[in-house]
Amino acid sequence: MDSTTYLFDLLKTILPALIVAGAIFFLFRQYLEKEQQRRLIELRLDSSKTTLPLRLQAYERVTLLLERISPNNILVRLSSAGQNAVEYHRLLQQEIRSEFEHNFSQQLYMSPEAWGQVKQAKEDVLTMINRAFHGLSNPAQLRGTELAKRILESLMTDAADPTAQALAVIKREAAGLF
Repeated sequence: MDSTTYLFDLLKTILPALIVAGAIFFLFRQYLEKEQQRRLIELRLDSSKTTLPLRLQAYERVTLLLERISPNNILVRLSSAGQNAVEYHRLLQQEIRSEFEHNFSQQLYMSPEAWGQVKQAKEDVLTMINRAFHGLSNPAQLRGTELAKRILESLMTDAADPTAQALAVIKREAAGLF
C-alpha cells in the first residue's frame, strides 16, 4: 500500500469523525446556553414572585405618604384649634418629617428618580408651609387657623399641588411592574 492511499483512507475516516465531533460540540454548546438562559429566566421569575409584592407595598406606602403630607390632607388631619401659629407650624413640620422618616426604607424598592421626586415633594410642602408662616405678621399672636388659611391660599395660587408630580411618577412606575 502506498502512503498516499493510506493517507487518503485515513482522511476518509478522520474527516467525517471531526465533522461529527464539531457538530456535536456546536449543538452541545447551544444546548448549554439555552439551559443557562432558561435557568436565569426561572431565577428571575422566582425572584419577582418575592419582590413584586414588596415593591407594590412600597409604592402603596409612598403613595399614602404623599397623600398624607399633601397640604389639603395634612391641614384637615392636624387641627389648628387651640394652637397659635408658631405651635401649629412646628406641628406641621414635625408631622411631615415623621411621616417621611417612617417610610424612608421604601426607597429600596423604587428607582432613584422616583425616590428623588418623593423627597422633592416633601421639601416643596415644607417650603410652602414655611413661606406661609414667614408671611405672617407677628405669628406668635396669631391663631393656627390663620396659618392654615395662608397655606390653603398659597396652594390655590400655585399651579399644582406640590405632591402631584411625585404621585404621577410613582403611579407610572408602579404600573410599569405589570
